[in-house]
Amino acid sequence: MSESAEGPGPAGETGGAAWSGSEGAQAYAAMEAATNRLLGYPFVFGTLSRRIGAGSVLVDYGCGPGKVADSAARRLGAYVIGVDISPQILELARDGARAVAEFHLVEDGRVTTLADGCADAVMCNHVLASLPTREAVLDVLTEIRRLLRPGGLFVLLSTDPAHSGTPYASLRIGEPGEEYAPGDRLTVRLLRTDGSWEERDNHAWPVDLLPGLLERAGFGDIAQLRPTVAEALTVADPDLVRSRPWQAERVSPPLVITTGRAV
Repeated sequence: MSESAEGPGPAGETGGAAWSGSEGAQAYAAMEAATNRLLGYPFVFGTLSRRIGAGSVLVDYGCGPGKVADSAARRLGAYVIGVDISPQILELARDGARAVAEFHLVEDGRVTTLADGCADAVMCNHVLASLPTREAVLDVLTEIRRLLRPGGLFVLLSTDPAHSGTPYASLRIGEPGEEYAPGDRLTVRLLRTDGSWEERDNHAWPVDLLPGLLERAGFGDIAQLRPTVAEALTVADPDLVRSRPWQAERVSPPLVITTGRAV
């Protein structure tokens, strides 16, 4: 499968339009995302599978073109709802993500068409990096908490800005040797399916900051996992695993999965 971009999904754009409009939606859908397909999505799905299954409601907050949501629906058997801030990218999702049950627009930071506590679980992949302030991050996390029933699972996938400039297979975060404070602007480079690179502005949110923000938003039982290439050998697509040496990913795994329970 060809998942969505490794950078932030459009649902996080409170202060800009990095992936908005038809052109931005098409660009977002053209990202290759090999590092995510190795060290990200298989572990997100594995975490979700231990808590939800057939009949459960899963929201993909910042679903982008819907390919990850579609895979989740097929693998987990859950009733999957995709939400995003971009009408254009939701059009792409509706056309291509046939296993996703519903799509909803995020407007002014809220999914007004979804009720409080409607979801058994929420996943959020690479949205926070598009947010410029702690308040914006907290607003997104608070809306996600609203969507979850008490005890519901939240799975958050993010890059680690501490690994700035590392040449991952399909991802570069910031500049070599740079240190980024929370909210600092940085450039993320994402590999396209045609072999060229896309550059987008992001913001640095250190992964050790996330548990505190989750607690403020109403989550408990918070834990973090940094998947490794060795662990991916048993869960990722075997053809993908064999496709390249994953040298940088072996030395400094770039992705972190943060989980919490709605309290």
